Amino acid sequence: MSTTNIIIILAVCLLFFAIIVIGIYNKLVRRRNESSNAFASIDAMLKKRYDLIPNMVAAVQKYMEHERSTLNEVTDLRTRVVSGNLNDNEKVMLDNKISKAMGNIMLAVENYPELKASANFEHLQRSLNEVEEQLSASRRAYNAAVTQYNNSVQMFPSNIVAAIFGFEKKQLFEILEIERQNVSVKNLFN
Repeated sequence: MSTTNIIIILAVCLLFFAIIVIGIYNKLVRRRNESSNAFASIDAMLKKRYDLIPNMVAAVQKYMEHERSTLNEVTDLRTRVVSGNLNDNEKVMLDNKISKAMGNIMLAVENYPELKASANFEHLQRSLNEVEEQLSASRRAYNAAVTQYNNSVQMFPSNIVAAIFGFEKKQLFEILEIERQNVSVKNLFN
């Protein structure tokens, strides 16, 4: 074999290798962008939910003096989320806390029939339920996108390209273990 043939074979092999690396890199970028886009959808739903919270708190405030601390907690958490530059993990943590507090408010509403009968509150509750359903769908889409991305980052041979170019595993949007447990109603009315 001549030197020219060896150089041509090496060049073809390098070109083939470069095409594979570029393809894997592009797939990783596409999947990372898909997961970021899915999280942006969650962000939009969270914004809608956070916009409803002040109206919900205002509607129930005059009826629920005994649950003042829960109402204040929801308001404080909303303020933290809206005002700060939070990373995705911090948003997830605060969202879990807000979900728990909102669940506590909805449980407490059962003790106030005049509040449940209010047309304004009924409208707010329907709006909140709709946003919660959309948020749940957004979370599922996000988790599906992150699972695909994480599989690409962790599976051979794309894990090698991911390590070289600094692609890191993303965290799924999961609720905390404490939120998986049933809410204790007796703690709400002490």
